[in-house]
Amino acid sequence: MAELATIARPYAEALYKSSASDLQASLAWLEELAVIAADPQTQRLAEDPKVTGEQVYQVVTGVSKAGLPEKARNFLHTVIDNGRLSALPEVARQFRLLVNAKTGTSDASVFSPFPVEGQALADLATVLEKRFGRKLSLSVQLQPDLIGGIRVVVGDEVLDTSVKARLEQMKVALIA
Repeated sequence: MAELATIARPYAEALYKSSASDLQASLAWLEELAVIAADPQTQRLAEDPKVTGEQVYQVVTGVSKAGLPEKARNFLHTVIDNGRLSALPEVARQFRLLVNAKTGTSDASVFSPFPVEGQALADLATVLEKRFGRKLSLSVQLQPDLIGGIRVVVGDEVLDTSVKARLEQMKVALIA
């Protein structure tokens, strides 16, 4: 995996430098392209020697939900022409890290057995930002096996207040 990170880094850094004025907009279209590029069917298409780079480009832009700006189209052409479509998800990850470093935020994954939206999400963000001591960009993922509570992952830090984790702790205590 280190090889993929090494391949992706120059693309992420170049895009970051050229997108200084509109980092969030660039992040949005880059993440959309990364999702498309990560699809196994797209990967097979890009690796097929009978398919031209222009055909791959047409498929990827055709699947894209929003009209891509000129910068996005040029970037996508460059990535495809260099045979690096498979590195696009890693490019997006590294680009997000660069944007987060500039804005002083961190990505936080919130695992919950139920949907968290609106005011509840805003309140949770406030509490978690205080707990972790930095601004967070939350993404909520449903995980019904937690039973209740939440599990939050920020980088390599984990805050697990789920019922499942508490039951596991009780189990360990009873067995010991």
